[in-house]
Amino acid sequence: MSTCTTLSRELTEPLSATAATATTWLLLEQSGPWGAQALTGSHLDPELGAALDRAAEGTGVRIALIRRPGRHADTDGTARHEVLLAHTSPADPWVRRGHLASAAELLALDFAALGAGDHGSFGAPHVGGPIALVCTNGRRDRCCALLGRPLAAEIAAAGHSEVWEVTHLGGHRFSPTMLVLPHGYAYGRLTAESAKEVLAATAAGQTAFAHSRGRSFWPRPAQAAEQAVRELTGEGAADALTLRQSPGGSPWTVEVRHADGRRWRAAVAESASEPPRPESCGKAPGTPSRMDVVHLVELPEVSAGSEGSEPSPAAP
Repeated sequence: MSTCTTLSRELTEPLSATAATATTWLLLEQSGPWGAQALTGSHLDPELGAALDRAAEGTGVRIALIRRPGRHADTDGTARHEVLLAHTSPADPWVRRGHLASAAELLALDFAALGAGDHGSFGAPHVGGPIALVCTNGRRDRCCALLGRPLAAEIAAAGHSEVWEVTHLGGHRFSPTMLVLPHGYAYGRLTAESAKEVLAATAAGQTAFAHSRGRSFWPRPAQAAEQAVRELTGEGAADALTLRQSPGGSPWTVEVRHADGRRWRAAVAESASEPPRPESCGKAPGTPSRMDVVHLVELPEVSAGSEGSEPSPAAP
C-alpha cells in the first residue's frame, strides 16, 4: 500500500507554499510519548495543554512540543521544561530560550505580544547555530515517524546543528519535514544529505530554496510569491526579501521587495491538487489546496528602506 509521501512524490506535488503559518513559535520540551493532538495527548497535563491552545488562538503564535532524538521514556516527574521562543520576521528574527519548573508558567506570557514580535524579555537570547526541528509524531502520521525519526537521529549524530523532534509541522505527505530557526523556513522531502545542506545554508544566513516549503512568517500566497522570486533571481539570503500581500482572495496580489530596492508584483491563484490523494496516511483521498504564481512582473526600483520596510504577514 502506498504511503501519503509516496503518492505525493509520484504526483510531483510542489513543496512551495505549504509551510504552516506562524509569526512566532513556542516550543515546549515534553519527553515521553505524544498523541495525535499532542498538547492534550501527551504526559503534559491535558487541561494545561488545552489552556495553552486557547491562549495562542488568533495571536499568530503556534505551539508545539519538542524532545531530543532518541528514546522517549518520561519517568522523571520533576524534570524542568526547556522552552524555545522564535519570531521569524525577516525584519527582526529572534530566538529566546529558557527553563521552567512548571509548564503552567507559560500561561503568564502575553501571547498577543509574542505574535507581534515582543518577547517580553523571556529567557535569554539563543547563542549558537541553527536549530533543527524534525517532525516525528507517528501518532499524527506514520510517515513522520518512519522517515522523520531516522533523519533527526542522523543529523544529531553528525553534530551539524542543535536538533529536536517536534510534534507537528503540517504536510505529512512531504515527510521528512523540518523547520529551521532562526528564519523559520520549513523544508520537505529531505534526505540526511540535503538536511545537512539546509543547515549549512542557514548557518551562513541563507535559505536552501530548492527544498523549501516556505517561510512560516508569511501566509501561503506570499510564500508562493517569495519562492517564485528566489527561483527567478537565485537570491538565497534568508532576510533579503520582504513581502506585502494585498487583502482579498484568489488571485492574491503580493509585492516582493529586495533589500537593494528591486521589486516584483506577483499574482497568486489557489487551486485544488488533482488527482485526489490522501493528505495523510489512513485518510480518504482529497484535493489539497495549492498556490501557484500565475503572473510575475518586475516593478521600478525604490530606494532601499524607503516607504517603510516593516513586513506585515497579512492574513490570507
